Amino acid sequence: MGNKRLMLGNEAVARGAYEAGATVAVAYPGTPSTEITEFVATYDDIYAQWSPNEKVALEVGIGSSVSGARTMVAMKHVGVNVAADPLFTVAYTGVNGGLVILVADDPGMHSSQNEQDSRYYARSAHIPMLEPSDSHEAKEFVKEAFDMSEKYDTPVFVRLTTRISHSQSIVEIHDRKDVPLKPYHKDFKKNVMMPAMARVRHVVVEKRMHQMAEDANHCAVNTVEMGDTSIGVITSGVPYQYVKEVLPGASVLKLGMVHPLPKQLIEDFAKKVDQLYIVEELEPIFEEQIKSWGIDVLGKEILTVQGEYSANLLEERIAKNSLGLDTPKQLPVRPPVMCPGCPHRGVYYILHKLKKHATGDIGCYTLGALPPLEGIDTCVCMGASVSMLHGIEKARGKEFIKDWVGIIGDSTFVHSGITGLVDIVYNKGISTVIILDNSTTGMTGHQDNPATGRTLKGEATHVLNLVDLAMSIGITNVRVVNPFKPEEVELAVKEETAKEEPSVIIASAPCELLDRKTKRIPYRIDLDTCKNCGMCMRIGCPAISKQDNKMFINDTLCSGCGLCAKICKFGAIVKEAQ
Repeated sequence: MGNKRLMLGNEAVARGAYEAGATVAVAYPGTPSTEITEFVATYDDIYAQWSPNEKVALEVGIGSSVSGARTMVAMKHVGVNVAADPLFTVAYTGVNGGLVILVADDPGMHSSQNEQDSRYYARSAHIPMLEPSDSHEAKEFVKEAFDMSEKYDTPVFVRLTTRISHSQSIVEIHDRKDVPLKPYHKDFKKNVMMPAMARVRHVVVEKRMHQMAEDANHCAVNTVEMGDTSIGVITSGVPYQYVKEVLPGASVLKLGMVHPLPKQLIEDFAKKVDQLYIVEELEPIFEEQIKSWGIDVLGKEILTVQGEYSANLLEERIAKNSLGLDTPKQLPVRPPVMCPGCPHRGVYYILHKLKKHATGDIGCYTLGALPPLEGIDTCVCMGASVSMLHGIEKARGKEFIKDWVGIIGDSTFVHSGITGLVDIVYNKGISTVIILDNSTTGMTGHQDNPATGRTLKGEATHVLNLVDLAMSIGITNVRVVNPFKPEEVELAVKEETAKEEPSVIIASAPCELLDRKTKRIPYRIDLDTCKNCGMCMRIGCPAISKQDNKMFINDTLCSGCGLCAKICKFGAIVKEAQ
């Protein structure tokens, strides 16, 4: 019996990797998966690193696995898109040391641009997938995944969702298992996926999945809880917790292995209940497959493919008729905003002032799309701002693109913006790209990246110089500006967008939440001088509001960045007295 602790799901995953004897952990930060690798980094027995993007992270992980080490790679759901190229092929090569891929989906899109369901990747890539329903299972399923990976010679997915990643429950702690590195043996027929070898390995993959589907009927992670047989529910992950809360007496088949599905187990369960429901967040993956076997179920006819499930939803859709429950009330939504003192705000203010359009990117700076700044026109995926900007230029011409810029953060630029910039230079573009360099990966909680000079373990390392990088690929117009100096930013944007050459503007200032060097003195409104024009409201700072028809700065929110003072034409915004 081990010690018990309250743990986040992400922390429990890290503990599972530790107890399983993992040697290497690799990731690119992405909410809701970020903390997994941060927690792993606290274990000295595991080498942990941030990679520039998820494709690189998975390739590092594959190399580690091939060499004989138990390895974990973590990412959020859209990160799997980036890693998909090596992902589909490593299913063919198989593993040496166990390879576990943690993917955290985001139903409800708390911090994501879509709600894709990673179970589709498991099916399409022919990779088994486990899904825990609490922190205890998160730890244990990771350990099971490593064993399964080595037993079946395959990478194994472990799927989390935001609620599992960021919820806490009791976890029993055990000692680390001593797992020596497996011997490495050169085997080009297994590890070199040229067409002739890949055809043979594809047959191996199909046989493996058939065997795993048979074994899933007896797998310990799939559990049956028989109760009232008038209602049966097939579910997995966090929806299992909602089912147990709303329908505590129902019979439940909880699927810990969500791919491949245990056909015989499901058929036997279905025969024992009168009405069978499928409760699964997002896509009807269980439902479609189970219906294809001729089993009558209710699922998306009464539930939804959108957003997170909840106990209230199940009460309304399943239990309402028998329990006479009312429809739950919706809580008001609070839209996110950039922090007071955010260095990105000044750039967006100038772009709005100059009536410039901008292709945007993934990061906390994406919030600049919202009023009153309305600083970006598009946001698709990481790195897309640079490539889409070039596409607009080639479709509409040089004069049209002079009213556009691309916006990308420093970490996102390293992730997948560099190749787009190379494309602009190579194909004779003239676009202007603005790199918002706040010296961190801000959107996921201030992780380091190759441009910060620190590794995940906090060790000093080489700093990627963005100016030198831009110039090395052929950008001759590179300038660094202070985003808290509006005149400097405005001049740079005007001059660079007017040129018929590619340009890079680097707006460099540290994230306000990390800047401990600058003494912050809040500002206030001098009501005798203020003309009540509302100009200060145009920067969208949460510290500035209108109260009793007068402009007001909340000194508990004000960071003292001074941007509002610089744009006030009447000098009505002054520093608080010392």
